[in-house]
Amino acid sequence: MLRHRPKEPKLARVLPWLAAQRTDLFDAYQSCQGPVLEVSMSKLPYVASFIAHGPGRALFVGLYSINEPTPYPRADFWSIPGYAELRSYGMDGLAETDPRQSILKFDLRLLEFHQEWRGKLIVGWPPPERSWWRRAHQNKMPVLAILEDSALEPAMPDWTELLVTWAELSVLPRRWCAALSEWRGIYYIRDTSDGRGYVGSAAGAENLLGRWRDYAKTGHGGNRLLLDRCPDTFVFSILQRTSPDMPREDIVKLETSWKIRLGTYAPAGLNDN
Repeated sequence: MLRHRPKEPKLARVLPWLAAQRTDLFDAYQSCQGPVLEVSMSKLPYVASFIAHGPGRALFVGLYSINEPTPYPRADFWSIPGYAELRSYGMDGLAETDPRQSILKFDLRLLEFHQEWRGKLIVGWPPPERSWWRRAHQNKMPVLAILEDSALEPAMPDWTELLVTWAELSVLPRRWCAALSEWRGIYYIRDTSDGRGYVGSAAGAENLLGRWRDYAKTGHGGNRLLLDRCPDTFVFSILQRTSPDMPREDIVKLETSWKIRLGTYAPAGLNDN
């Protein structure tokens, strides 16, 4: 039994989202393990996968069959399928103290076993907390709850509290996407590398969702002063929501007002008009 609890904060935040809608990346994440667990998995037919859901609690993702692994030389670690993208979510990779020169990537295949409980079943995880993998027959995992809705896709936070990195734009939970597709408004992009900001507006197809998806694809959204910047350090937020029937010219006036108030016109900021 695995209770995934990434030490990397960015990866810990998005791992449930990956389990819900980017199963290829979630499976890639759990397909390579440390030296001790690698040996154990080589001898076992199945693994039950969970994600940490608070202290002493684990959220069920699924039961996987363990199939023939593929060895990768240590030097090729980041060429393992999916790992380059996981790196953008903060995955650190192999520790310098890891002695292995060859890494096994297990072929894990999700089974139909109680998939109706995926993201809903919460079990107790006995201490110690740091022991993130266990042998099922040696532990008792009491059922604590079976939720009505999947906890892999959390509810949308209040728009005033929403902060999303550029890497996260492509894996936002479905409920978040549904809300953003209905919201028009003024948004802000902060480049955390130097603190400079960009103000924009969204009132076209799919509203904020459509605009932010442009940034997810291109990294710059067609904005000249963002072209030469690395989007990995961009953080997106909403400054103001507007009425669905607000005329476009009024939205542009609001956008201009925010640019002036926040001082985002070049050279201090990243707006060039």
